[in-house]
Amino acid sequence: MTIRVLICDELPVIGDGLRTLLDAVPGIDVIGTTDNGMEAIVLVRTARPDVVVTDLNLRTISGLEMIRRLAKEETPPNVVVFTESDADKTVSDVLHAGVSCLLGKDARPQEIITAIHAAAAGQTVLAPSVAQRLVSWFRTQPHRQETVHPGTDELTTREREVVRMVARGMSTEEVARELYIGEATVRTHVYRVRTKLGVRDRAELVSLAYRAGLIQSDGPAFGDERVLSAVAARSR
Repeated sequence: MTIRVLICDELPVIGDGLRTLLDAVPGIDVIGTTDNGMEAIVLVRTARPDVVVTDLNLRTISGLEMIRRLAKEETPPNVVVFTESDADKTVSDVLHAGVSCLLGKDARPQEIITAIHAAAAGQTVLAPSVAQRLVSWFRTQPHRQETVHPGTDELTTREREVVRMVARGMSTEEVARELYIGEATVRTHVYRVRTKLGVRDRAELVSLAYRAGLIQSDGPAFGDERVLSAVAARSR
């Protein structure tokens, strides 16, 4: 499949240089170049590139603002940022904006081509200096220990399945249908789990399940007891 690429850079010499490089690569089709952030948004809407390769310095609006606006499009392209700045704030802003790949202006031609292919596939590539700083930061974070709760080791495989489904907000009927068992059997499993873990109701069961590491949280909202209670209430 051909990857359609839009190049954005304030300096025409860099934009033209990237175009010359990419035009020679089989499977990559450069659909345009621009030094203008607003024009880039228009080109994305009309030409529908798969990947946008951009610097953060553009005319009319910054590359970062352009990326944020593109992320709100109905079908946003994947973005490769190609910039001189690797300051912590720049890296943070770019990654939070949803950029797929972040490279320095010292990137070799093959690294740029690899990043474009990775972005088109929804993967991530980071400049070595950026990746090293992120790894160093990660290693300084406190290690999260799972809370050990008496009784969790006594749960059977089926009981753990039921707990996971209850935590996702599935009703007794939905759990029974998913596992091809009767609703009475589901209630029995829930009762046994509550007895083993010493919890009073499903809300407390869901909360304990997350805290004990029986369920992996999909986001910060699952750490909120009110959210857990609401999920459990729906599954009564």
